[in-house]
Amino acid sequence: MQNILDELNERQKEAVENTEGPCLVIAGAGSGKTKVLTYKIAYLIQEMNVKPWNILAITFTNKASEEMRQRAEKLIGENINDLWLGTFHSICVRILRKFIDRLGFDTSFAIFDTSDQKTLVKNCMKELNIDTKLFTEKSVLNAISNAKNEMLEPEQYNLKYSGDYRKEIIGKVYSLYQKRLKDNNAIDFDDIINFTIKILMENPDVLDYYSSKFKYILVDEYQDTNKSQFTLTTLLASKYGNITAVGDNDQGIYRI
Repeated sequence: MQNILDELNERQKEAVENTEGPCLVIAGAGSGKTKVLTYKIAYLIQEMNVKPWNILAITFTNKASEEMRQRAEKLIGENINDLWLGTFHSICVRILRKFIDRLGFDTSFAIFDTSDQKTLVKNCMKELNIDTKLFTEKSVLNAISNAKNEMLEPEQYNLKYSGDYRKEIIGKVYSLYQKRLKDNNAIDFDDIINFTIKILMENPDVLDYYSSKFKYILVDEYQDTNKSQFTLTTLLASKYGNITAVGDNDQGIYRI
């Protein structure tokens, strides 16, 4: 392990060895932030004897996830197979495949792509006799997606925007859209994280299972975290609080 630590500069080494409690690493592009995470994974397993299945490593894109996996595998070998490493959405899908029945879905649920979503919104608008000249499918779908990014379910959306004619119409579509998704035992991309959060918040046994399982959580590109991703991470880290996040403020895609 000493050889591995020798490959790090002093600040990187400090971040790797700081395993207990929250650890936030802010650094610029190309400064070795992802390297810190992969070496920390190796340090936890090889030096602290942490089981790989007690570690959760999350990033944002499939490309970044695969890169992290390859880099970590060089350090920890076959242990990579027991590590939970992936994007926010891929990690959540794993949880949903096991527990989405708590929300009344079958675990063989489908995930609607953009084309499926457009078709469903179109059908919902037709069913509600909504003028597509005033409300385009794209604008309605964007509004629904924005609502989900704000973690607003249809009932909450309708309550928040009561009295706003345009949003009241969108709220009707949103309500029917979610109902028709469930009728088809399907969810959309935006539901993946929100439904996982809903399950964790409404089922203490499931929250206890995952918050106990993930003793160490590492998040790459933390500056891109939105409200739902932040909430999810907070829930999963609620038992041990051992979370390492790395990011670059200058590369954030969300702004307050």
